[in-house]
Amino acid sequence: MSIDRARKHLKKYKLDKNIMEFDESSATVSDAAKRVGCKEEEIGKTLSFLVAGKPIVVVVSGDARIDNKKFREEFKIKSSMIPFDDVEKLIGHAVGGVCPFGVNDGVEVYLDESLKKLKIVYPASGSSNSAVKLTIKELEEASEYIRWVNVCK
Repeated sequence: MSIDRARKHLKKYKLDKNIMEFDESSATVSDAAKRVGCKEEEIGKTLSFLVAGKPIVVVVSGDARIDNKKFREEFKIKSSMIPFDDVEKLIGHAVGGVCPFGVNDGVEVYLDESLKKLKIVYPASGSSNSAVKLTIKELEEASEYIRWVNVCK
């Protein structure tokens, strides 16, 4: 299961204890914020894209939206989200539980500047009914991110 991959990955950083599992869906930003009891902006929304045929994920604040011009400037290519049916195969997690933890080999992780306004962030942890509470520093470490980017409005 995808949550097991995320849990195993987070355990390397002693953060698996921060995983929360819910009886109801946390697949959308709105649902996740309700389950966690936080603002929507505090949800770490993990978006999956193809860049030159290679899958990447970008973690953004829950209230942020991709700015296509900024994305093109950052990655030198038009933003192209991975089709719904291909996300799990390419990233390692299904839509609703996509997170930067325990992704497939070769998937690059980027963190968007929209997260820098937060002290705590709650990304999914591999399933459509989970989240993990992290500081930004913990997210940086556990996500094994490549770099910070500025791709949101």
